[in-house]
Amino acid sequence: MTPAIHTHSPIHTDGTFSHLQCKECGATYEAKAMHVCELCFGPLEVAYDYGAIAARVSRQTIEAGPHSIWRYREFLPVQTDNYIDMGTGMTPLLKANRLARRLGLKALYIKNDAVNMPTLSFKDRVVSVALSRARELGFDTVACASTGNLANSTAAIAAHAGLDCCVFIPADLEAGKVLGTVVYAPKVFAVQGNYDQVNRLCSEVANTHGWGFVNINLRPYYSEGSKTLGYEVAEQLGWQLPDHVVAPLASGSLFTKIYKGFQEFIKVGLVDEKLVRFSGAQAEGCSPIAQAFREGRDFVSPVKPSTIAKSIAIGNPADGVYALDIARKTDGTIESVTDAEIIDAMKLLAETEGIFTETAGGTTIAVLKKLVEAGKIRPDEVTVVYITGNGLKTQEAVQGYVGEPLHIEAKLDSFERAYERSQTLERLEWQTVVV
Repeated sequence: MTPAIHTHSPIHTDGTFSHLQCKECGATYEAKAMHVCELCFGPLEVAYDYGAIAARVSRQTIEAGPHSIWRYREFLPVQTDNYIDMGTGMTPLLKANRLARRLGLKALYIKNDAVNMPTLSFKDRVVSVALSRARELGFDTVACASTGNLANSTAAIAAHAGLDCCVFIPADLEAGKVLGTVVYAPKVFAVQGNYDQVNRLCSEVANTHGWGFVNINLRPYYSEGSKTLGYEVAEQLGWQLPDHVVAPLASGSLFTKIYKGFQEFIKVGLVDEKLVRFSGAQAEGCSPIAQAFREGRDFVSPVKPSTIAKSIAIGNPADGVYALDIARKTDGTIESVTDAEIIDAMKLLAETEGIFTETAGGTTIAVLKKLVEAGKIRPDEVTVVYITGNGLKTQEAVQGYVGEPLHIEAKLDSFERAYERSQTLERLEWQTVVV
């Protein structure tokens, strides 16, 4: 595998972005593979021509577009029509009536990226954008540092696009996520260390080999894919914004990009201006942003992760301060929950709405429940909860906490006895809950 870079011949060039800009000092840079300002070391973001976007898009042109994230192409950092489309995006926005009744809410929606294509997590969005831009920039080897979902997405979409792929993961990753990566035949490196240590190693590899790392030197483009979670919710709510959103926090990037997506739709006139409250969810075993929020700090102190919610266990979150700012200025909040609460919430979502989410989704549902009980989400608010990954990837989390099959003989009387026992146990459990 070589780090060769070649010039890619575009099919058609009409991107609506022009350069990268530092989020801190405003310095501008060519739209190439870089992610840190050379002057102040702040993060770089893609800068768009919103006048050009407004002239090109309408509700009708979007609705007539592909049934994927690429219906929002003008808002994404690609210059050609040669983007990678595996049907990613346009996942269901489900009205969660049974969970809403359980919690005492009137208008609760679940944005369900547990069924996203091709690898059942929201990371398919960011990788589709990152690899499309990587191909435009001439990379033929792509890579990532990952807690699991990103590894799955990068390996799968690289395989589809014909790109060489290297993936770096913590050695203690869940078996389902490891299998969900190696099946696509990338080179996988299991690193003895946590995600933050893996990420530091990858920064060195990126500098040495010149590969396109989706969440390092390609990060400005990669992170823009998360905006589509904001766009889709607005469109699926009938071109309206919700009152409140609850989303998981890892690096903080997803949180900030959903916010940016809403603001961009307002800016180009696709939806009416509205203050949406943003609340974030973390696991107590890795909750540096929640701790900073509780203590009123404007900085985030790194922590060492120790939680079952490994996909959001980033101890030194790159966008933590920006997530804090959004939660505060929108009158939202950031909360954390225990591993036991995460497991209970995974079960609650499954038994009320038929959605099996991974531990990150359990974290988000547990925080939703906690916020409702504390009166921080009003019953009449239109609330959207983001479920970002599939429970089939983290089955270990609920093993031993859910029921077992009733083993019977192939005889009617054996079935009747087992069924009666199950009914008795169910009545006893319900009586315990009521008491």
